[in-house]
Amino acid sequence: MRSTPPRAVPRRAAGALAAAGLLAAGPLALSAPARAAGPVMGFGGPAVTALRPYPASGGPQRTSVAITVDNPSRDEESGRFEGAYTVTFDLSGISGVADAAFSAEGGTRSGPGAGGDDDAESGTRGGAEGGADCEITGATGICHGTGLSPGTNPLPALRVSAAEGSEDGASGTIRVTGASDGASFTPFTTRIQVGGPDLVMERAPLKQELRPGMTQPFSLAFANHGTRAADGVVLTLRYTRGIEFTERYANCVYSEDDAGRGVPVWTTARCSVEGEYEAGTAYELAEPLILRATQRAYRDTLVYRIDEAGPAERGAEGTGARSAPDARGRILTLKEAPAARSARDTPAMRSADLAPGDNQQDADFRTANTADFVAYGDEAAGRPGSTVGVGIGFRNEGPAWIGGLRSGEPVATVDFTVPEGASVTAWPGACRGVTADGQDRERQAGAPRYVCDTATAVREDADFALRFDLRIDQAVTGASGTVEVRNARQRGRLLPFDPDRANNTAALVLNAAGTGSSGGPGDTDGTGDTDGTDSTGGTGSATSGAAGGSSTTASPTGGSPASGSTGSAGATARASGTGGVLASTGTGALPAAGAAAVALLAGAVLRATARRRAAR
Repeated sequence: MRSTPPRAVPRRAAGALAAAGLLAAGPLALSAPARAAGPVMGFGGPAVTALRPYPASGGPQRTSVAITVDNPSRDEESGRFEGAYTVTFDLSGISGVADAAFSAEGGTRSGPGAGGDDDAESGTRGGAEGGADCEITGATGICHGTGLSPGTNPLPALRVSAAEGSEDGASGTIRVTGASDGASFTPFTTRIQVGGPDLVMERAPLKQELRPGMTQPFSLAFANHGTRAADGVVLTLRYTRGIEFTERYANCVYSEDDAGRGVPVWTTARCSVEGEYEAGTAYELAEPLILRATQRAYRDTLVYRIDEAGPAERGAEGTGARSAPDARGRILTLKEAPAARSARDTPAMRSADLAPGDNQQDADFRTANTADFVAYGDEAAGRPGSTVGVGIGFRNEGPAWIGGLRSGEPVATVDFTVPEGASVTAWPGACRGVTADGQDRERQAGAPRYVCDTATAVREDADFALRFDLRIDQAVTGASGTVEVRNARQRGRLLPFDPDRANNTAALVLNAAGTGSSGGPGDTDGTGDTDGTDSTGGTGSATSGAAGGSSTTASPTGGSPASGSTGSAGATARASGTGGVLASTGTGALPAAGAAAVALLAGAVLRATARRRAAR
């Protein structure tokens, strides 16, 4: 069984791949909450940490055990716990198995007898403002701190190494408890073991410059560099929507997710392969997989990982996953690679990986392909003092999908210049008002120009639809504003993947010649209330039925607290009487409404309970 790697703590990971959640290195063990008068804090950390055996010469290799204190509140403004607290580490369970010392980083002190290393000098104390201060005395570690923010609060890392004289396979536990006058803590236990398998994924020889439709063999290989055999393995393949494997297997389960980007971006295959994978031995696929660049490929990523099979890995296979379409398909199998076998004859035991950081490899692909982002505008008419709703944006007419997963930057920006004689009263949440020359401005309503960023992924058939409400301040016949889809960076406005520059710009026209300035079917009585059908021609209803369409939202007061997201359904919007815009994206609006109803119901229950208590 492979546990959470010691360094895979619930901290905000650096890099876009971690942010996208490319692969979970393993589940964190979390202490279960308990009932108490004050807030109930929990602990998080690795369920098991494996250590390299004590070496015959030289010093032992240290491994970090990262423990966090978890404040269940999610209220960033008032959910912080301001009281003092104490966290106690009972280290008696690892006596003779491992030595421990707190890292000097983050305001800590290491304990006596734990040995020194570069970041844990005995008797030193660090200085992290607001962090806990820790030290070890005998078999007990004590951390004192004040204040716990909502969410995860990391404690100084506990550095552990195999104790001199410990045997391969020895294990023990560390029990973590907490105390405070204003809160309670649920205890947590983590296990430390000496030795185990160490599965190391080799980098596959892959061509990374591709053409649509191109295929290539994917020969995967790994080795066990640990001290014991692995009992079964799980091979994980995670790849973006522009590439695919030509065959699916009966012992793999497949799932898709958007990694928080609003469109299906990743496909994950988790394949369980039984057997013993011995220490000192290399293995490879019985036959290569075939990887193909699809017609929508452009910039894509493949991540491949090997882990020892265990309850956590096998349980994760059934979470949000679906089996291969052909359950009678072939079985993906492994074989021993033509390499020298180790003379070691070690029985298989489920355990943690000694170095989980080398279980994974990845590859980026560049496919010679293009995407055509086509801007569209609108037409509307109205009397002075009336408010009209307009729909603008762009469509991706493919063939490629575009994703900025590595950079984490928006794919493109819609740059909208407001027509003469009109002012914006409501705008989508993905947009912000700027000055005429593109500089930030404090007042967002009535800006002469708005810039609207996409998400970091845009499907090959996406419609990035944006709804604005404009007040007609004065009737200007044929007043025209510009709608441009451009590079998200101000410098270099051209889209590098779009060779057709001519359709990157469109117009929004108010009171076109022939419509008159007295308005049309969308004119109002000056209250600013519209029904979403007030523009003439174009896409005035801001309704798109294209699959993969995008959605934007704005607050009922014309603010922009939400960000636009590229969704899987077209956006349907209508303007409210206060100048706001409410966008609906398929089924997304129903869960939001349901959540609001639940919140209102919960508030009503709390108020009724308070009244009953007061009546007593």
